[in-house]
Amino acid sequence: MIQYEPIAALATAPGIGAIAVIRVSGEGAISITNRLFRGKDLTQQPSHTAHFGTLRTASDTLIDEVLVTVFRAPKSFTKEDVVEISCHGSEFIIQQILRRLTDEGVRLARPGEFTQRAFLNGQFDLVQAEAVADLIAADSDASHRAALTQLRGGFSKQLNVLRQQLIDFVALVELELDFGEEDVEFAHREQLRQLMLDIRRALHPLIDSFSAGNVIKNGVATVIVGKPNAGKSTLLNALLNEEKAIVSDIPGTTRDVIEDELFIDGIRFRLIDTAGLRQATDQIEAIGVERTRQQMEKAALVVYLFDGAAILPDELQQAVDEISASGKPYLLVGNKSDLIDAQRQQQLNVVVNEAILWISAKNQRIDDLKLALSARVRTDAAVQTGSAVVTNARHYEHLTATDDAIARALAGLDAGTTPDWLAMDLRVALQHLGELTGTIITDDILDSIFSKFCIGK
Repeated sequence: MIQYEPIAALATAPGIGAIAVIRVSGEGAISITNRLFRGKDLTQQPSHTAHFGTLRTASDTLIDEVLVTVFRAPKSFTKEDVVEISCHGSEFIIQQILRRLTDEGVRLARPGEFTQRAFLNGQFDLVQAEAVADLIAADSDASHRAALTQLRGGFSKQLNVLRQQLIDFVALVELELDFGEEDVEFAHREQLRQLMLDIRRALHPLIDSFSAGNVIKNGVATVIVGKPNAGKSTLLNALLNEEKAIVSDIPGTTRDVIEDELFIDGIRFRLIDTAGLRQATDQIEAIGVERTRQQMEKAALVVYLFDGAAILPDELQQAVDEISASGKPYLLVGNKSDLIDAQRQQQLNVVVNEAILWISAKNQRIDDLKLALSARVRTDAAVQTGSAVVTNARHYEHLTATDDAIARALAGLDAGTTPDWLAMDLRVALQHLGELTGTIITDDILDSIFSKFCIGK
């Protein structure tokens, strides 16, 4: 455990509030704070204790009444000596305290520097450190659970165990190179094969979970498409329970893309209302229709909405064929169910030969659609069970690179490749596993990762 130079930053959100917390960490954090503090001698207080007093300027002018909490190394977030100063949330007070700390030799922290020190001091691995930022940014139940799973170890502990076993085998394979002329085999090939298969079995669910993880982290891009006057804007307003989009009987009212967010069962949906799909009557509407098609290409889920009272069977079949050809997951939604009878609904169901969700956007009868949207996402087992899910592109890249290297090593093993070629592929796998969890890492990569964190974390 290393105590680095003392750093300080505001740990709570910037802006005026009732309370603000300033965090100080590093060598001398307690004694430096004690020089500004009027109250108990902080240097004599045990860890995890809070003390009321005042902070003063160099000329002994009162800055604020504060509550100072002492955390002694290694029992702190950074495993260094840490002090947290709770003061009133005035921007002036915060700046006064930070100025006093810098006058005493404390440096202002860089983004993510507290978490970076926690990682460097072995508090957790790199995957867990990145989960701290994900936990702070979590804005849904699913993203919150995914971040917590990673923070508690997620998949990294399992991969570290497998990596260590692979290191032991690589050492034996490379030892064979020293006895190349004697034709000896230190690394039992069947045991090595079994270990590589075990690693791939651990990797594949994680690699496959990335698409679901991306949805959890960034939300489900859900595009509402259909002909003009199908009720797309009315549906968007009903889902959001507010007048977000202009509703009119005039076809082509929506000329541009309208976006907003909706949370259903803890999952974030990014709803996108689009211009009606038809032959445009003017240049502006044509741009809107083109943007609709672009949004469909980027969507994770398409909601095709049609007017159940007005659409012709051939029109509906043509629309379904077009959306099916795009390869995008979609929901087929019939609107204005209050204006048609069961026979008409059944007729259209038979035409497309698939389930149609019937709603009335105008009358707010949309509960079945909400259930269907949630069910589409929750069919992924990782989302349902809260098991480890990959939400970070960096993790995904290292996992796929590791799997590729292991696959090459297995193919080489089957082909009877020499130990030097086998060791080369295994070393690549070890490199990527090490960079994933932070066992092997460079300062540049660390700076890049933690620079994305908020200051004070």
